Amino acid sequence: MDLCPRGAAAHPPGGRARPRYPAPAAPAAEQRAAGGPAVSGYDLARVRAEFPILRETVRGKRLAYLDNAATTQKPESVLRAMDGYYRSSNANVHRAVHELAERATGLYEGARDRIARWFKASREEIVFTRGTTEAINLVARSFLAPRLQPGDEVLLTGMEHHSNIVPWQLAGAKTVAAPVNDAGELVFEEWLKRIGPRTRLISVVHVSNSLGTVNPVEDIVREARARGIPVLVDGAQAIAHLPVDFPALGADFYVCSAHKAYGPTGFGCLVAKREHLEAMPPWHGGGDMIRTVAFEGSTWNEVPYKFEAGTPDMAGAIGFAAALDWIESAGLQAIAAHEHALLEYATPRVAAVPGLRLVGTARNKGGILSFVMQGAHPHDIGSILDQEGVAIRTGHHCTMPLMERFAVPATARASLAAYNGEDDVDQLVAALHKVVRLFG
Repeated sequence: MDLCPRGAAAHPPGGRARPRYPAPAAPAAEQRAAGGPAVSGYDLARVRAEFPILRETVRGKRLAYLDNAATTQKPESVLRAMDGYYRSSNANVHRAVHELAERATGLYEGARDRIARWFKASREEIVFTRGTTEAINLVARSFLAPRLQPGDEVLLTGMEHHSNIVPWQLAGAKTVAAPVNDAGELVFEEWLKRIGPRTRLISVVHVSNSLGTVNPVEDIVREARARGIPVLVDGAQAIAHLPVDFPALGADFYVCSAHKAYGPTGFGCLVAKREHLEAMPPWHGGGDMIRTVAFEGSTWNEVPYKFEAGTPDMAGAIGFAAALDWIESAGLQAIAAHEHALLEYATPRVAAVPGLRLVGTARNKGGILSFVMQGAHPHDIGSILDQEGVAIRTGHHCTMPLMERFAVPATARASLAAYNGEDDVDQLVAALHKVVRLFG
């Protein structure tokens, strides 16, 4: 955020040491002993050593944490960065000239620069928010609502999270959803048919949190741009698994949360084309988003600060930047290859459990396995797996329309991350066989 009224340029970005990671890869046999599978250049044991919570036990069992689509665990480098801020640099940013405030401001604005580099965007295009949900609400209220007329539409897909449905409705838009097929893939031809003269915005999830489906966002953006329709991409489930080049993608808005990418909870960002941010009015009022204040009227700060009212989450920004450093040092491509190999290992083994049906079998899919089991409610599945040390998510996953599409009230969902291995999958499958014994 900016000073009141000084500009951000008065605060040069602060430096931050990059984590040293990873060590040379272990031989394949050692990697498999550490949980596997072996992927060239990827050291699973070293990855796991970075996450202290993985040394915890649950119900006396080894923890197999497979609830990563809900939130990921945090590496030591992120914990150290946030702890270091509070221990040695804790002060409010932008408002003072004392040493601690200068340190805090440098770290905070350095985090903005780091996040901008991740998306290949400019720092003025990065608006800090509390996460994906707030970022979508910001666009709904500040960008879309002033442009709406009665009957105007926002085009979605049938696999959207509630956070990509409700804000548009609250803004006054009619939400229209394109269908998904039995595999959980967007029916692209039907999506095209639903673009109409009242379509004011297209919003699409990059990777489905319930199914793992990777949507063809490049094709969606291309078709939207040809018609002059702005596009928002919900990247909450994507940024820890896929590279995102915001200028190359061509979307108008991209939103994400830190906590699904090894960063802290309660922090995220909106990446937006600068021309939109310049034209959009503020949506929250208070300190730091102003340039001048008088009882007769006020004027607003420059972008992105005019959207960031109040004392910010300094530690959240610093933690998110450290998380992106960790992903980059581990190698996003290597993580993605590891997760893909693990999904290939897990899918047939989970599908072979008697009475189990996978929900979501898209050809282009991330590391998510949603399923139902004959005779067992998903909540019962989750409770039994917890007794075996396996953490998964059960419920509708904030995608109630999608559950209705597949005629299920809920699913059980196992989701993969950089620190998961074959041993986690084996522990999951063994626990599912216990469910079969109890409910089969």
